[in-house]
Amino acid sequence: MPSLSEAESRAALQLARNAVVEAVSHRKLPDQITRDGVFAERRGVFVTLHVRGRLQGCIGVVEPEEPLGAAIVRCAASAALEDPRFTPMRAEQLGDLAIEISLLSPPVLISPEAIEIGHHGLLIVLHAQKGLLLPQVAIEHRLTREQSLEETCRKAGLHRESWRDPEARLFGFTCEVFSESQPLEGT
Repeated sequence: MPSLSEAESRAALQLARNAVVEAVSHRKLPDQITRDGVFAERRGVFVTLHVRGRLQGCIGVVEPEEPLGAAIVRCAASAALEDPRFTPMRAEQLGDLAIEISLLSPPVLISPEAIEIGHHGLLIVLHAQKGLLLPQVAIEHRLTREQSLEETCRKAGLHRESWRDPEARLFGFTCEVFSESQPLEGT
């Protein structure tokens, strides 16, 4: 998939920021959503929010059912208010917000031996359970290949060794990641 230009990356980040501000401040989505060019494409996307350098929410879609512009808006608002791991964002946190967007390539079956840490994100599917690990998470947490597989299983609510189950399907994908600069801790 073609990379976004610098202008498209900035526009995507601004779209996500507008969605977070509207969701947190007014409990609604923005009235205007960019739907042309790259924003009309259907691509997997994750929006990650940090407040003062700490993870505040991360929501995304692997198999897109809507244009990228709409997906960015929905994922950004959901990351701000609906990630069950975090309390919903408050308006006073908006000034300390930094946004990261990960555009996913289509997932393809991958063997555990073929996984390249930092290059491949992982998706495990076993029966009705799914778990996903973005490639940058393995780097940030210095995970080995096996730890990455175990963490992906944990995110699916599976036993950490479930990736070895013959019925488990393991997919790899790559990401184009871009972000706003992170506010410094304590500033």
